[in-house]
Amino acid sequence: MSDQKSVTPESGIRRLLDILKATGKKYNLEKITQAYEYANELHCGQYRVSGDPYISHPIAVAEIVAGLELDTDSICAALLHDTVEDCSEKTDLKEIEKLFGPNVALLVDGLTKIVVLQVDDKEEAHIENLRKMLLAMSRDVRVIFIKLCDRLHNMRTLAVKPDAKRRTTALETMQVYAPLAHRLGMQKIKQELENLGLQFLDPIGYAEVQQYIESKYGENLGFIEHIRADVGQKMAENNIHFTLEGRIKSVYSIYKKMYNQNKSFDQIYDFYALRIIVDTELECYTALGLIHEMFNSIPGRFKDYISTPKPNMYRSLHTTVIGRDGIPFEVQIRTWDMHHVAEYGIAAHWKYKSGSSSKEEMDKKLEWIARLIETEDEQRDPDEFMNALKTDIFHDEVFVFTPKGDVIALPNGSNVIDFAYAIHSAVGDKMIGGMINGMIVPIDRVLQNGEIVQILTSSSSRGPSRDWLTMVKTSAARSKIRAWFKKEKRPENIQVGRAAVDAEIKKHCRVAVTDAQKENIVSTLAVRLGFSCSEDFYCAIGYGGLTLSKILKRLQDECDRVVKVEEEPVEILPEDLPIAKPTKQIKSNSGIIVDGEAGCAVKFAKCCNPLPGDPVVGFVTKGFGISIHKQDCPNVVQGKQNPENADRWKEAYWEASETRGDGQGIYEALLQVHVDDRIGMLADISVALADMRVSILQVGVLNRSEGRSIVNLKIGCRNIDHYHSIVSRLKTLDGIFSIVRGFS
Repeated sequence: MSDQKSVTPESGIRRLLDILKATGKKYNLEKITQAYEYANELHCGQYRVSGDPYISHPIAVAEIVAGLELDTDSICAALLHDTVEDCSEKTDLKEIEKLFGPNVALLVDGLTKIVVLQVDDKEEAHIENLRKMLLAMSRDVRVIFIKLCDRLHNMRTLAVKPDAKRRTTALETMQVYAPLAHRLGMQKIKQELENLGLQFLDPIGYAEVQQYIESKYGENLGFIEHIRADVGQKMAENNIHFTLEGRIKSVYSIYKKMYNQNKSFDQIYDFYALRIIVDTELECYTALGLIHEMFNSIPGRFKDYISTPKPNMYRSLHTTVIGRDGIPFEVQIRTWDMHHVAEYGIAAHWKYKSGSSSKEEMDKKLEWIARLIETEDEQRDPDEFMNALKTDIFHDEVFVFTPKGDVIALPNGSNVIDFAYAIHSAVGDKMIGGMINGMIVPIDRVLQNGEIVQILTSSSSRGPSRDWLTMVKTSAARSKIRAWFKKEKRPENIQVGRAAVDAEIKKHCRVAVTDAQKENIVSTLAVRLGFSCSEDFYCAIGYGGLTLSKILKRLQDECDRVVKVEEEPVEILPEDLPIAKPTKQIKSNSGIIVDGEAGCAVKFAKCCNPLPGDPVVGFVTKGFGISIHKQDCPNVVQGKQNPENADRWKEAYWEASETRGDGQGIYEALLQVHVDDRIGMLADISVALADMRVSILQVGVLNRSEGRSIVNLKIGCRNIDHYHSIVSRLKTLDGIFSIVRGFS
């Protein structure tokens, strides 16, 4: 976590002005100073939880904004971003516009939360604030730049907040702001947000990975320096002007690969990385050739993001090679322009008063925001909006080609229908089939990277099918299909919607409902939902613009108001009384039963690799499931000493079938076998395990002393009894001195 030194407001604004002067850009320092003085006056008497004057936060945000080299209005908006929300009795947007101009007022408005809002719950209020922020972002992208800087400073100072607030803020950061920074290509901010968020969501996992990084770096001290020297000499010999940077992969990126892709530390190939920055694109490919001449490359680990940039404008060459002592490392090769975009993303392209051509270029790069805003009219409920947000913006992507060679980026999992509507609405509406790499495929075929997709259309097509609404992945395609049905099939939509509503009214009321009562129910509900008449309401249900399940409670309330159901009393016999059910316990597909955390995913901690039969305990990593540890795991012993995490430890135990060994699970067990260093030793161990039908998942040999070796084994194991039987069998082999569970 970044260290935060307490500074006075006066020293803070002086440092900010010094930073701005050092950039060499023509900032209006007088206007910025005026914004600081105005904000300082409004925030006078307000303090942060840390005890610092509140104005220290806007100054810190402005300093981060200055690091992005944004313009004067952005700096002013950063200083003023909390004034309207926190000092509403002293100022408003009209006053901000009067003092600092319409641009600053627009930015401050986009950064101000919706304070007065008629919503049902906090979650809906949060989504409405996201809607507002993205709408403001579509008008002026500087809004999100400043908002990300604001969130970054809040995360840097989050430790002083209560534990519940820390987790909520960290989860929101991981789910919304870090993906937004990634989508905008702002990697520096994204990586810091992820690392800070992980510390509060899974402190044990974070500490485990950080400890591994430190030990790994200690084992190979000087590795990057030697590689830099060798590569630098090769570049100089070929007259390439270059800059070399060495780095170690961030904590979160390793954590994500380990837990999301179920990889061990030894399977992280790009732990080390070397970045080569050159002057021209041609030199990028020349440098790549020299790297492959010096080192053996790992097949399937080369990516050319120069010829095929990522949607967030990232451009670079990536290759993974084997260095000295068999250590793999990643090499990134890019120009200085590419490097600046890789670090700061779209913010690197922002130039105030840069002309209409630059504005058109900027608008093109922000088309994904426009696509989201376009669907607003169709997305009446918060869940629909969040699904679109997560699918279209925060999802991994697949890159496919049109027959002409144009690259189309779509969310991972998209199919031929999504591709057709990404080309144009008319193409999707007239689609009768699709071809991938020259072969006819089903229209719901999921697309893979690098495929060439061709859409077959016909002018006599009868339009999309309603089934397509459940097939498509992207909200854009879903919205366009709904728009077609809304326009072309109104009578059919009304009929479908009426039938669905009638069925729900009949199901709820359980008595005959007259036409007059039904019209009363529907017309009242339609008006409350913003429709001009009942037919518009039925039509929206029919084409999918309004989901019946989302308004079910309101419909039932109207039924209860209009239809007075008179039920005869029924005698209840003792045998009719419901039997109390035991408290529901949640079973994961891993064979673990966790009490009290419904719906949480379960993952096994890599630090201790628990087996069925081991006493276990669960640790709630909000947003990342429940991490299962052995009760005697050192991380558990240490973690339980922290009283702030007391409520995050949960009782967990194995399902009986897994403990007996008749379950379906095979679990990883780590064995450190101390052996005689003799020819055939490893073969003897392999044969013994094969006789027991035990899978060897990973094997490694270390020479610790003359005549002795250590064999590290990762094997498949049913439970703790199975583990003990395996150990007993191995101990009968000649040359095995001891077997320790786990790797030291």
